[in-house]
Amino acid sequence: MVQTIRIEAEAREQAGKGAARATRRQGLVPAVIYGAKQDATLVALDPRDVMKELQKGSWQSHLFEIAVKDGAAQRCLMRDVQFHPVTDRPIHVDFQRLAPGARIRVKVPVQFLNEETCPGIKAGGVLNVVRRDIEVLAEPENVPAAFQIDLAEANIGAGLRWSAVKDQLGAKPVIVGRDFMVASIAAPTVVDEAAPATAPGPVEATKQKAPAAAAAAPAKKKK
Repeated sequence: MVQTIRIEAEAREQAGKGAARATRRQGLVPAVIYGAKQDATLVALDPRDVMKELQKGSWQSHLFEIAVKDGAAQRCLMRDVQFHPVTDRPIHVDFQRLAPGARIRVKVPVQFLNEETCPGIKAGGVLNVVRRDIEVLAEPENVPAAFQIDLAEANIGAGLRWSAVKDQLGAKPVIVGRDFMVASIAAPTVVDEAAPATAPGPVEATKQKAPAAAAAAPAKKKK
């Protein structure tokens, strides 16, 4: 199951640019939670909590539980973050509320089992990973920690596709209409060690002597 990240928040009463600026002057980041056919909820977040999640990467695929003081916690996804043009600090965050039964879009890493005993690899083949993670739509309660593909019977030339994932847990890949490639067992690369080219032997320059110019006959003196 995907990890749910809990963030403490304070409620905001007013919307608009002026209210957002006032929130920032208090050292907080204004945010809004929308969706699921409910009214938007205005909140303020500790900027350290926001930066911590942004630095993890793939924050748009994480599931958050925004705990508003004196209110019920709301499960949502972080959809958009606005940054200050100079400092690059977050100045506003948009969250999308999850409706009951809704699926989330998340990237799940791929693990390869029995790589040590894979016949293709033992024969000199190479595991060529096309996708190290697979983006899917899944129920929050059924997102696996990783998708697993067994290499126990994979020979050289084998193509390991989405259908080779052992347990998909009802997840639907965002790539539709084809059984896409995840990895393959590639043949070993053969390097031709050609014999070094033989350097041509020294060229014996034949110097041909120019024929001696015929000595000009002395001019006869006229009598």
